Amino acid sequence: MKDLSDGVYAQNPYTEEDKKHTISVLVDNEPGALARVVGLFTGRGYNIESLTVAETRHRQGLSRITIVTSGTGMIIEQIKAQLNRLVPIHSVSDLTMEGPSVERELAMVKVVATGEKRVESLRIADNFRARAVDSTLESFVFEIVGNSCKLDAFIELMKPLGLVDLCRTGVVAIARGPKGLDE
Repeated sequence: MKDLSDGVYAQNPYTEEDKKHTISVLVDNEPGALARVVGLFTGRGYNIESLTVAETRHRQGLSRITIVTSGTGMIIEQIKAQLNRLVPIHSVSDLTMEGPSVERELAMVKVVATGEKRVESLRIADNFRARAVDSTLESFVFEIVGNSCKLDAFIELMKPLGLVDLCRTGVVAIARGPKGLDE
């Protein structure tokens, strides 16, 4: 039997385990477009781990939807093919597989702390380049931007210091290099 452990077969996307993928979709900015995209995921039992959507300003009438989901290579290929068949969609790109990309997420984290815990929360925020966007004698609201791992680490460190609330935007992503999503 032929050894398939190296070469092209080692990269076969249909034999891997579930992996997070960031999918960017350019869609007409019209009522129901987002519902059709989300309906495709829910109708087939695919989970959306993060979802952001906003109108693009460089091309009038279009919105960019950024979806983080998990699946095998075969599942992700199915998702892309099904998305491409939806009427209001102009392009679909798996940023995880199609070359380098930049991903960011924003979180606002509320910490209630006094004394030493307050000082420690400020020190950690400074180390993570988070900034206090609101401050009272008893609490802070920190704003932090970065990849999901950075936000997760910051949140974990703030929990024992008095984290009482947080809000995350979800991932936004864009491919590096000269090409746009619609090219």
